[in-house]
Amino acid sequence: MTLRKLLMKGSIIVSAIALLVGMKNANAQALNVAGSTFVYPIMNKWIQRYHELHPGVSINYQAIGSGAGIAQYKSGTVDFGASDVPLTNKELATMPRPTLNILDVSGAIVLCYNVRGIGPGLHLSGPVIANIYLGKITKWNDPRIKKLNPYLNLPDEPIRVMHRSDASGTSYIFTSYLASVSKAWKDGPGVGKSPNWPVGIGAQGNPGVAGLIHHAQGSFGYIELAYALQNHMPAAVVENRSGNFIAASIQTTAFAVNSAVKKMEKDIRVSIVNGPGLNTYPICGFSYLIVPKFPTNVSHGRAMLDFLKWTMSDEAQRMAADLLYAPLPDSIRKINLRAIDSIKVR
Repeated sequence: MTLRKLLMKGSIIVSAIALLVGMKNANAQALNVAGSTFVYPIMNKWIQRYHELHPGVSINYQAIGSGAGIAQYKSGTVDFGASDVPLTNKELATMPRPTLNILDVSGAIVLCYNVRGIGPGLHLSGPVIANIYLGKITKWNDPRIKKLNPYLNLPDEPIRVMHRSDASGTSYIFTSYLASVSKAWKDGPGVGKSPNWPVGIGAQGNPGVAGLIHHAQGSFGYIELAYALQNHMPAAVVENRSGNFIAASIQTTAFAVNSAVKKMEKDIRVSIVNGPGLNTYPICGFSYLIVPKFPTNVSHGRAMLDFLKWTMSDEAQRMAADLLYAPLPDSIRKINLRAIDSIKVR
């Protein structure tokens, strides 16, 4: 065979390989998602596992807070968003396209602290927590804290209060709890993603608040349970509606979820803070995915739809439990799957 023929044959082979590579890349999908830091630990694990199962789909998740995630979804810069606060009917009406709330996980928010000589087991009540955030309790050895912890040697040191600085669904859940246990909070700062905090230092996202608590002596703040575990920080045992002091766990979060199942059959947008039950942890909440009902990008829409369905699988929910999110009951998963099935990819 002449050199010219060899070169021509090689060119054909290279062209065929390039065509195959191009076809593969054409079928690859890259979805963009933004929002909640509350859900980031499990979302990150889900994305990794889903990519292993579907190498042609990559998902980029920006943990920028619920408020920023909703804003990016509304502006059309992401395929779907994530928020710990579901969109209200009024907010849904302002979206540029028909939108659904899809509940993905439930989890606990814990009060972490960094106090010299005080390890796990600090007991706190709702009114005490609210008064710390109102600036009415300022020292660790305040009599109201000592009364709940008679066997701890609480120091005569200031409480350094930490909170979120960004528009946060975690803050929304936490302030919902404060409003449920304190009239002064309800009538004052109130409930919101960006409340007017009376005291404290702000940080961006759950990781930011966790970092402040981890490094600042005498600090106190609220973060999602997975962040407390990852940073090896003690969390308070909190008094619930029944007067029992309960630690956050999968089981005590599941009690809060199960108490709301009947209401959720009518509308999944329910609060589970300060729920009933002897062993219910009182500071729990849901995280939601904010998704288009009629995705405009067909290939992205199909990939999104398949990912959403997979998050409701037994495997995905077991992964959530590994990070101490409470797996969703089967009845709630069925509600979610009906909503997901209503998404129409044109």
